[in-house]
Amino acid sequence: MEPHQIFRYMMNEINTIRSEQAIFLASGRAASYDEYRHVCGVIRGLNHAENIVNDLVQKMEKSNE
Repeated sequence: MEPHQIFRYMMNEINTIRSEQAIFLASGRAASYDEYRHVCGVIRGLNHAENIVNDLVQKMEKSNE
């Protein structure tokens, strides 16, 4: 598998999971404030993961120039 395919797969997975978590929150299904905070933390972590992947892609593109 090519690196660009791996990164595309990772980004798709991150976006899918983040969307599912956001829908969960938006629907009001969090049973408690603790669960709400946990899901917010998951979304925050996914945002960080996305930033890491984007930074890595940019570094790889610069190294190929």
